[in-house]
Amino acid sequence: MNEETGVLVLNLECTLPARPEEIFRMLTESSELEKWWGPHGFVIPSADVNLVEGGRYRFLMAPPDGEPFHLSGEFREIDPPFRLVYTFRWEEPTPDDRETVVDLSLQTADDGTRLALSQGPFLTEERLDLHRGGWTDSFEKLQAVLASRG
Repeated sequence: MNEETGVLVLNLECTLPARPEEIFRMLTESSELEKWWGPHGFVIPSADVNLVEGGRYRFLMAPPDGEPFHLSGEFREIDPPFRLVYTFRWEEPTPDDRETVVDLSLQTADDGTRLALSQGPFLTEERLDLHRGGWTDSFEKLQAVLASRG
């Protein structure tokens, strides 16, 4: 939560062992997103991405048990390889879901790329925590994909 405004916003950072150009590609290309997006145990059978400002994306996400579901949004800002801003919404939302904005910024670091994520505003702490878990797992999966590439 932003202490000044009382708005529920998720902020996460990680450092990834690759150049910003490679990380940006992994954040925006369907074939790369399908390798790492989503919590542990979840898979992305399809990711449709129209990477232009105003363009849309739509992912099919499949949990380990249960029915697959969709998430989608629209690209608001694309500044390769340093910034990506898009809306995020569940197509089969729960009552506490609302459309949020994801802001990803990438900076060159000594050991690769520092990736900073901001997402919000969320309606409840529970939904913020759900996304914190999902992004944390996703970043771990992204780390593993990068490590497997040496």
